[in-house]
Amino acid sequence: MKTKLLIVTLILLSSFIRGQEVIMLTKSEVVSKVKENSNTLKISQQDVLAAKGDFQQTNAVFLPNITASHTGFSTTNPLMAFGSKLNQEILTQNDFNPSLLNNPTKTQNFATKLEIQQPLINLDGFYKRKAAKSKMNAVSLKTERIQDYLLFEVEKSYMQLQLAYTAVEVLEKALEAANANKKIADNNFKQGLLQRTDVLNVEVRVTEVKNQLQTAKSNVQNASNYISFLMNDENYVVYKPTESLTVLSFKVGKKIISENRPDIKAMQLASNGYEALNKADKMAFLPRLNAFGSYEIYDSKVFQGNANGYLIGAQISWDLFQGSKRFGKAQKSKAEFEKSKLAYTQYVSKSNLELNKVKRQLLDAKNRLNLTVLSVQQSKESLRIRKNRFREGLEKTSDLLMAETQFAQKQLEHFQTIFEHNFTQIYLEFITKE
Repeated sequence: MKTKLLIVTLILLSSFIRGQEVIMLTKSEVVSKVKENSNTLKISQQDVLAAKGDFQQTNAVFLPNITASHTGFSTTNPLMAFGSKLNQEILTQNDFNPSLLNNPTKTQNFATKLEIQQPLINLDGFYKRKAAKSKMNAVSLKTERIQDYLLFEVEKSYMQLQLAYTAVEVLEKALEAANANKKIADNNFKQGLLQRTDVLNVEVRVTEVKNQLQTAKSNVQNASNYISFLMNDENYVVYKPTESLTVLSFKVGKKIISENRPDIKAMQLASNGYEALNKADKMAFLPRLNAFGSYEIYDSKVFQGNANGYLIGAQISWDLFQGSKRFGKAQKSKAEFEKSKLAYTQYVSKSNLELNKVKRQLLDAKNRLNLTVLSVQQSKESLRIRKNRFREGLEKTSDLLMAETQFAQKQLEHFQTIFEHNFTQIYLEFITKE
């Protein structure tokens, strides 16, 4: 009963998979859509824009700060009233009367003011600008590396899809062979050449292959869904690669970890940024020189201007002591700079460690590839011999099933090794890319 229920379930699932839309897909199409639609790439691009915004803010080190305002008030305050009339240039001899000075009448004043503040020497600001530029360039390189990683993921996921379809093909052939053996076993059982247990073993083998085939078809869907995720496609259809899984061969040569690799260069720029911030904190101990100026228009009526004046000057300011706040800030930025240098050295060292590991993995994969080719050939020949003997009733059912299982396993191992071999080469290209 359980076996029948399982078979019905497998048929329904297979019908569901066949009912889904299958779309042929080339690797170049995946690459194009990932570059165009990937949310991961779009997020990193927004990070670049944010870093550019931070850098643009540092233009304040060179550019002036300009503000305009219009203020109006009414007052009987002696000082404010006298000053307002003075600014409006309407003072008369009577305004110097002590009684009017001490008890002025209500006075209205409307002022339009244009102010300009121009930084001249701001050394800590210069280094903060330099740090912001290093951060902007580092984030841009990080985005470049993210794109490289996404393309690497495309290569990997496309090969996984190829491997999944290859596994389906192998298991479909294995299922055909198992069904053929079942017919032979049934005929031999009817002729009294086999026992019922042998027939049951063959039926178990058929069920096992069906289970493996269903898992392989699920892997096709999983690989297709991941490709859809990379392309930011929410339709989640079933894709089929236009190319089959074959052995790739790249020129490995003398691969090294380059300091021009985007992520490594980004870490170097980040360290430069920390160095600039540390220098900025040190420069905060020095004085600053700024120029300022204003043009003012006064009147007793709103938006009028019968009187005007200007003010131009320069200011040098020096914060002598801020309760040791600047000392602590400089110490912190220095520690962060030293930490960034150590992190950079460690990252390069770890990358070289990974490179050596991948080179050994590639060599191992090549050796396994040669061995799996021989294993497939041997298991295929062994299965052929046992199948011929089984037809003649000279071979045990268990031996035939074992040879059949081994042949399918060796085929799957061979294609899995091809995948690992190709993946290792692509990963080697990824970690050594400049």
